[in-house]
Amino acid sequence: MKTVSFFPSRTVAIYMGRMFLVRTFAVLAALVLVLQALDLLSESGDILAFPGNGDAQVWQYVSLRVPQIVSRFLPFSVLLGTILTLITMNQNSEIVALKGSGLSAHQVLAPLLVASLGVAVISFVFNDRVVARATATLNQWQKVNYGKLPIDRGDRANVWVRDGDDLIEVAQIRGRGDATRLGGITLYDRTGGNLVAILRADHGKRAPAGGWLVGPATRFDVARGTDTKLRSVVIGKDVRPDQFTLASVDADGLSFGALKAAIADLSDAGRPTKALEGSLWHKLSGPLSSVLMPLLGAVAAFGIARSGKLFVRAVIGMALGFAFFVADNFALAMGNLGAYPPFLAAWAPFLLFLLIGEAVLIRSEE
Repeated sequence: MKTVSFFPSRTVAIYMGRMFLVRTFAVLAALVLVLQALDLLSESGDILAFPGNGDAQVWQYVSLRVPQIVSRFLPFSVLLGTILTLITMNQNSEIVALKGSGLSAHQVLAPLLVASLGVAVISFVFNDRVVARATATLNQWQKVNYGKLPIDRGDRANVWVRDGDDLIEVAQIRGRGDATRLGGITLYDRTGGNLVAILRADHGKRAPAGGWLVGPATRFDVARGTDTKLRSVVIGKDVRPDQFTLASVDADGLSFGALKAAIADLSDAGRPTKALEGSLWHKLSGPLSSVLMPLLGAVAAFGIARSGKLFVRAVIGMALGFAFFVADNFALAMGNLGAYPPFLAAWAPFLLFLLIGEAVLIRSEE
């Protein structure tokens, strides 16, 4: 009894997968090179404007920016890699030979789908381990105008909290919950909206009886114009740890697990989490969008190359890919505004274009 395989022969599958991956990463390398060069034209001036910065800081910026560009344009590179692979095979009549051997359109695309699934897995791991850390570090570096680069990539920086009339500014925050540690604290002591004193301290931690024990501290009395040295003092008795650690959660700067933990903390504190939940789901749907690209670009594979419509088919495939990226960004923006539920914001474009790609593929096969 003859068995039916979903894949072409092993030789053909390896040949198609290798051709697809080489073209995908070649396109990605070209895009990264061009886009990073353009990005440097606008940012290098700001980097070098800080006293003491030089070539080393420019290359440091490149090392932090390149992962973001790779993450953003990898699905697009998969789309172009798919179209280039299928156009080449169509022009060489290889698609006609595969179809003539009895393979369906899905069987022809199977090696590309498996290879793109591998790209999606690599993309998720890369985003989780590299891009999130690079984004967090770059954001902190930009907040200090490309000054001294923060060392701890898990820190939060430049957080403001209100305690009654008083305002508390913290330059750097480490840890979570009662283990939270503050660095570079400035307390603006106000009464009735008028500034009474400014308290500055180097370090701070959670006080056993509540509030925050900071010190060594210096208190500047505005009315008298005098400084008073204090060994330690308790401030912000009504300020909870989550007000510092969750004051500004940057979804792009957190890994999947860290963002999930931050959402749980925010939920426990009774704060809104819908926008962050959408970003959490998108950390899965974003890399998985690479699997869609062979379906959307498959229109370039089928049809006779001599018909003169091969270029038109390639343009249609690119248009479908661009439409997906537009719909994906739009849905995520609507999710951030609260107009779409988080799951719908992250997965609706993926599911919609999965159906569109299947419809186009079935129509091409007919």
